[in-house]
Amino acid sequence: MRTRTRLPTAYRVIATLLRPVLRVITKRDWHGMENLPAAGGCVVTPNHLSYFDPFVTALYLYDSGHPPYYLGKEAVFRIPVLGRLLRRADQIPVYRGTGQAADAFRAAVAAVQSGKTVVVYPEGTLTRDPASWPMTGKTGAARIALQTRAPVIPLAMWGPQEVLGTYQKKLRLWPRKTMHVHAGPPVNLADLYDRPLDASLLSEATDRIMDAITAQVEVLRGERAPAVRFDSRTMGVPETGNPNKERS
Repeated sequence: MRTRTRLPTAYRVIATLLRPVLRVITKRDWHGMENLPAAGGCVVTPNHLSYFDPFVTALYLYDSGHPPYYLGKEAVFRIPVLGRLLRRADQIPVYRGTGQAADAFRAAVAAVQSGKTVVVYPEGTLTRDPASWPMTGKTGAARIALQTRAPVIPLAMWGPQEVLGTYQKKLRLWPRKTMHVHAGPPVNLADLYDRPLDASLLSEATDRIMDAITAQVEVLRGERAPAVRFDSRTMGVPETGNPNKERS
């Protein structure tokens, strides 16, 4: 546990409203908090099972003294009231496929450099793997980590999909589900820092991050992941949106 810096008023409002609710509706099996840095910013990289994930991640990090700052889809920031709260809580909108996409990267780098805990889902979307294992990753988390040289903490979770299934809308709150969360040791990227920042380097760093996340998920699930990660591009599955809806 580290000393929490003063948070924006909107952030404290959101935490005050959500934290007690989340603690009532879930049970928690949490491990690995000792792997979070005692000081300074970091990049936390969770696997992505459900739209309920960010709430679980937020509770885990907030209670460990690392209030999270998210990169989130710009559409969420256009929701009345909620969008305004998120902006005032210093969360970071991501404008996919536009000229503003680089703004999110710069904002994330600045946040980490200022000592904040920035959460980046390296898969970029909910997993499309049929057995819910982590997929191939995008390079955003690696870019931020290599730019800032801050610790990258792989975060594995299992359980949020029981509350809200992948791409489903129906909440299943009762009986209470256990949220299994495990933060692993920082991913070792130190030998990559002084290499040219090209596609090969980003791919190597991203693979290391995904390997670390997958290893932690294997521990939580008590089974081995597939030898080859699911890749939407090679499997002919849309990379964004609900793939089941697209197929139908």
